[in-house]
Amino acid sequence: MTIDDRRELDRLVASWREWLERRDALSAQDIDELEGHLLDRVDSLRAAGLHDDEAFLVAVKRLGAVDELSREYARVHSERLWKQLVLDDGANGDGRSAASGDRDASGAPTSFLRRANGLAVALGLGVGAGLAVKVADLVGVDPTFFLRNAAILVLPFLAAWFAWRHRPPIGALAGIAGAFALAAVVLNAYPFGPGAGTAAFATEPSMTELLAAVHAAVALWLVTGVAYAAGDWRSSDARMDFVRFSGEWAVYYLLIALVGGGLSALTIGVFSTIDVEVAWFFDQWVLPCAIPGAVLVAAWLVEAKQRVIENIAPVLTKVFTPLFAIVVIALVVAAALQWNVVDADRELLIAFDLVLVVVLALLVYSYSSRDPMQPAGWFERIQFVMLVGALIVDLVVLVAMVGRTGEFGFSANKTASLGLNLILLANLAWAAWLHLGFLRGRTPFLRLERWQTAYLPVYVAWSAVVVVAFPPLFGFA
Repeated sequence: MTIDDRRELDRLVASWREWLERRDALSAQDIDELEGHLLDRVDSLRAAGLHDDEAFLVAVKRLGAVDELSREYARVHSERLWKQLVLDDGANGDGRSAASGDRDASGAPTSFLRRANGLAVALGLGVGAGLAVKVADLVGVDPTFFLRNAAILVLPFLAAWFAWRHRPPIGALAGIAGAFALAAVVLNAYPFGPGAGTAAFATEPSMTELLAAVHAAVALWLVTGVAYAAGDWRSSDARMDFVRFSGEWAVYYLLIALVGGGLSALTIGVFSTIDVEVAWFFDQWVLPCAIPGAVLVAAWLVEAKQRVIENIAPVLTKVFTPLFAIVVIALVVAAALQWNVVDADRELLIAFDLVLVVVLALLVYSYSSRDPMQPAGWFERIQFVMLVGALIVDLVVLVAMVGRTGEFGFSANKTASLGLNLILLANLAWAAWLHLGFLRGRTPFLRLERWQTAYLPVYVAWSAVVVVAFPPLFGFA
């Protein structure tokens, strides 16, 4: 082996080790052992005549997928795993306490903030998000303020968490901050009028205000993903990683909400039996602080358990994709029975749009969690049926929206829905074409994945148009 060959092999092994060190089930000693096995395999493959890079790739493949190794180590070292993820008060991966000196993979002392995967930082930022919401409440702002500014109050703390974890460049951070500042200025400088009720006692936000708030939240969530991707938003893999994070974050947040709601109800019920009223405390303090704080806790859970335990979201995707395929087919039948789609109920069209968004979310997330080398099977065929059904539903909604617009004229709500359905139509149509090619063995799977991640900026652009342009175009009331 020449010196250059040795250096190249060392570089490959170092890259493999660095990637493996981010998997929390494996300590430095575990990785040392795996590296020894890897190098033994590389030596045997080189002796068989393979080049160094070929021997390395084959050895890694034979060593087993990292996910499988991580799960196996998690099962064998479950006590250590739980200490790492939740109970770590100074113990590192191999059980040594702070008294014996916490060390990272390079042998350097591990800081308090880095232990337990930054739990202290996540909790601190979660408290900050909760306090930001509560301070606004104590100031006495109007109720619609929280609708407009929910994303602006909470998501900067999530972006700060990503920045601390992934270290994006200064330029990316400046761009993220600029997007939040622009959204804050637009949402709070526009003179939105009241919706239902009088100007003094508005019970609902205006339609343009509601649309702007929802689309701002979508756009800022995707902008926050730039920090998650360490500024490398041009990378398809980085964008898909954020899609995967978003799916798992949603699952964890829902679980936290369910458990937190049940615990709150139990606590209120227990105290009521001894004539102590605590419902006001939960209403005025716990909920305003816990709801935004849970955003950071859920993000920490996703990051902390990355590839350590069985992923929940891919399992749910496998379960709900067939069910939603049936729902989409049922909607096609319902649309066929609704002879005059122009007169279709507004609620029905909104329900159709929500189903289309969920279908697309299931599709994108299933792509993110799939092995690209695995051939097409029954699940991919069900996905194709769901895609075709979604296309038909989208066309029905578009016909209805065009007809309603021709009969009743343009409005902010109808225009936003029309634009969204056009964007969904282009996305679903090309996805169905690529998916069909994949089923026929003519399209590599990576093209499906890259198409979906490349399309994300379209949703950001449309959301920005709704936030910035719709209020002055359609009025503020």
